[in-house]
Parts: sequence; structure tokens; C-alpha cells
Amino acid sequence: MFIDQARIYVKAGDGGSGCVSFRREKYIPAGGPDGGDGGRGGSVVLVADPNLATLIDFQYRRHFKAENGEHGRGKNQFGKDGEDLIIRVPLGTVVTHSETGELIADLTKPGQKLIVAVGGRGGRGNTRFTSPTRQAPAFAEKGEKGAELWINLELKLIADVALVGYPNAGKSTLIAAVSAAKPKIADYPFTTLVPNLGVVSLGEGNSFVVADVPGLIEGAHRGVGLGHDFLRHIERTRVIVHVVDTAAVEGRSPVEDYLQINKELALYNPKLAQLPQVVAANKMDLPTAQEHLGQLRQAAAADGRMVFAISAAAGQGTQELMEHVGRLVAQIKAREPVEAPSDEVIVYQPKSQTAPVEEFTIRKENEDYVVEGEGLRRLMERLDLSNEDTVEYLQRLFDKIGLYRKLRAMQIPDGATVRVEGLEFQYEE
Repeated sequence: MFIDQARIYVKAGDGGSGCVSFRREKYIPAGGPDGGDGGRGGSVVLVADPNLATLIDFQYRRHFKAENGEHGRGKNQFGKDGEDLIIRVPLGTVVTHSETGELIADLTKPGQKLIVAVGGRGGRGNTRFTSPTRQAPAFAEKGEKGAELWINLELKLIADVALVGYPNAGKSTLIAAVSAAKPKIADYPFTTLVPNLGVVSLGEGNSFVVADVPGLIEGAHRGVGLGHDFLRHIERTRVIVHVVDTAAVEGRSPVEDYLQINKELALYNPKLAQLPQVVAANKMDLPTAQEHLGQLRQAAAADGRMVFAISAAAGQGTQELMEHVGRLVAQIKAREPVEAPSDEVIVYQPKSQTAPVEEFTIRKENEDYVVEGEGLRRLMERLDLSNEDTVEYLQRLFDKIGLYRKLRAMQIPDGATVRVEGLEFQYEE
């Protein structure tokens, strides 16, 4: 079964905490601080792998977590960084944020990498906080939490040729006739609920991939029926083979079917209407097919398209059709640049993960003043606010980033309560 959508949870590793330690050696009773930094947490990395064809593996495993960084140790020993977690996905995988719908990346190149969840930074050991006025800091940072989010993976099927047409036009029968694919075939609408892939071989070194895309109906571009799910699969194809029920078995006009399907393609994505298209007049083994063939040829000729009269069930005309399509695919591929393995690395980091400490806002809430900022919040999450040395460090930091200056500018009264991301203090001029 072809699985083309999945929803997974990814969690980067947390950074290791910095160490509070002081040098203690014989004859050196009061050595300086020597706490090492924590290691960075491992990131979650998606890699586009041309050897994969489906997302089926993600139906059985949905949670992925990278390794945490190790904590720092005394004697200035840094913690080891956590291992990155590599997740391989097929070429053509589109990655979006599950909650916001934000497009994160479109992985179309072999070897292309997406760091979808960045590992948390390791906390700084107390050695990092020494200064001329702070000779023996007795605090360190905790490791930063690794990013975590739910993401959607969507595989836009990459096939050379897409078979389109109304339900029961004979697409599944055709793909079964020209390739080794064994799709389910039955006489009722929407038999095919997922695309079937087949490889058409026209001789050694001459083959192409064909996708039997589920049947389209009027209104498919608006999502009627299973329209959006189906149309998504032909956005990257090179050639369209339009299969038409020329015998009008379902009671519809073959010409109207031909025009309606092309209208749906153009309304969904105008580029689809510009793709090379070959019309397969199917079911020519049935008596009524000859009555409609001439009109179908005229309609297709008006669009500059060739019509091949075939019977997929009887195997008539399918070889000539596939040979013509094979030549079209070869011509298009010859004009395309050869794609070398990509060393591109995309890093996804929401603004909340990159906001600087200096960016914050102050708002009044009842009689209190609340200071908020993503960068400030992330910093304070890494600090032990019950440690007196930490609070002293923060007071100096608040002055450095201009917090006190902004509070003075707001002319807040002495004794007012100021809350800064979990820390509460009384303001005094």
C-alpha cells in the first residue's frame, strides 16, 4: 500500500547542565572555579533519500527523540554533545508544522538535510561567570530544552507519467497491462484510493515510472470527492496520459469527460494544463467506442494533443502508446540538468528560539509590571533563581540590557512589583 502522509513528533535532545566546581588540590586550598560546560543536545535531522518510495515506516513509529547532552564536570571538563537523530524520508517529502500549517521545507534533492528540531544548548559552567568583581561564582546554567514539535510529512508522488481521468476510465487496467503493478480493479467509483506505481520497461536502459492517480470528478480542485488528495500527486509529473472512457460505459460523453478533467487540472494548478498530455481513448474493444472516437480526436486536436485508440483490457494499442510516452519522457529528461547529491542544510528555528535577550516588552497587569521576552524567558529557564549569586548576576544583566532604564522611563512608583519570567521583585529607584 502506498502511504503518502504521516504525522510525527520530533524532540531534540536537551543540553547538559553546566557544573559548579572549584579547584581543590593539595597546597591549593582556595583554587578558582573550574566547572565545565554541558554538552549540546542532539538535533533531529531529516535527510532526503532517493532509495525510499513511501512514508509507510512512519505508520508504525511516530515519536522520535534525539540524545541529550551530558552535564559538565569539574576540572573544566565539558559534557559530551548528544548524537543527532537522522530520519530518512523519500525525495519529494514536504514538511509542515502540524499546528500552524507553516511550510518548513520541501525536500526534493538527494542528500538534502533539514534540521527540523535543534538541540538545546549546553549550560555554561561557573568558570564562564568569573569577572573582575565576581571571582568565585557559585552558580551555573542549566541546559536548554531541545526543540519539540509535531510535523506533517507529505509525499508528493514523483513519477514520470501520471494517468488521469474519471473513475472507471480504465487507468488501473492500463497500468496493470503495461507494468508489473497489480492494482485492485473493480467496477465501482473510487476503486483506487491511493496511487499505484508501476515501472514501464521499453528495453534495457529505457524505462519510466507511471502513477495511476485515483479518478477525478467535477469539483476536484475544490476538494470534492477526494480531489485535493488526488491532484497533489501529479504536481511534479513530466507527462500526463489522459485516459478516457470512449465507449461511454458510465453514460457520460467522452468529449465532456475530456474537457472537464482538463478544466479541473487547470483550476487546481495552471501549470498542469501546460504539461505534455497524450490522450488514451480507452475501451475501443466495445462497439459504442467507434461512435465517439472522431469527436474525441477533434477535441484533442484543438488542444494540439495526440489520441491513441487503445483497449487496456485487451492489450490493444498499449505498446504504441507507451513507446510514444517513453520518447516524450526521454526528451524532457534530456533537457533537465543532472542533479548531483546536495549538501544543502536547512535549519528550522522559530523566532522564539532565536530572539535575543535584549528584546522584551513591559506591560501593566493590575498593579504589577510584567516583563516578557522570548530570549529573556529562555535565559531564565536555564538559571537557578533560588541561588543568591544567580539573582545578583541577573540584576547586573537587567541593567546591561536596559530593563531598569525602561522601568524608570515608565515612571513606575517605588515598591511596585515587577515580574520577569518567574522572578518577582520590588522596584526601588
